[in-house]
Amino acid sequence: MRSNNPVLSKFADTARNTLGLDAATPMTVAGTAGKAGVLLLVLAFSSALTWQQVSAGRVELITPAMLIGGIGGFILAMVTAFKPMWARWTAPLYASLEGVFLGGISALYNLRFAGLPQQAVLLTIGVAAGVFVLYRFRILRATEGFKRMMMAAMMGIMLFYLISFVLGFFGVNIGYFTSSGMLAIGINLAIAGVAALNLVLDFDRIEEGVRMGAPKAMEWFAAFGLMVTLIWLYLELLRLLSRLQGRRD
Repeated sequence: MRSNNPVLSKFADTARNTLGLDAATPMTVAGTAGKAGVLLLVLAFSSALTWQQVSAGRVELITPAMLIGGIGGFILAMVTAFKPMWARWTAPLYASLEGVFLGGISALYNLRFAGLPQQAVLLTIGVAAGVFVLYRFRILRATEGFKRMMMAAMMGIMLFYLISFVLGFFGVNIGYFTSSGMLAIGINLAIAGVAALNLVLDFDRIEEGVRMGAPKAMEWFAAFGLMVTLIWLYLELLRLLSRLQGRRD
């Protein structure tokens, strides 16, 4: 039970260690989907509040929203990853803070490209739904080869972002985050593809948890893991659409 989403990997380990707890009410796919829906509603609500404030002219809120939401969400994500059984409380808080962050960054993109965040939301929903359908009909399967390929891709992406971050401290700008060139678009498209395919691993790990009889409390943790992937996918698609729009302008 290994997933390239570190949150779902932790879920797998915790599922093993908690077998036998709450055995009368094991986790289900439907229960996990319901909790994921709750988290998405919380995310959408807090994001809409931030968006509304910026739309009302309070542009100065964008930076604080991104800082508070981003840092706060990251801290809660780390807490949840190490304390999975706290997910029933930390996951909704994480969703609300990430909603503030996404509302801020989406408003920032909207100031330059009006309507772009809405397109990114629809595209994220479409991609996620498409991946789910392909997984449901077993066109996409989490085989061992697929898992190894995804692991290598995830490690490459993590190293790429880490190196870019470190070089930034020394004043070296590799240009990826600000460029609209074809190379940057190609890299962005590849990363978005990895994020989308990571959903296959998440779906597989959830089904495996159900088959193992993991306790029902783990549904919150599994839903939290899906949220992490969906937020990552949205951000990559938002960046990709902005680059494509920038080339047209």
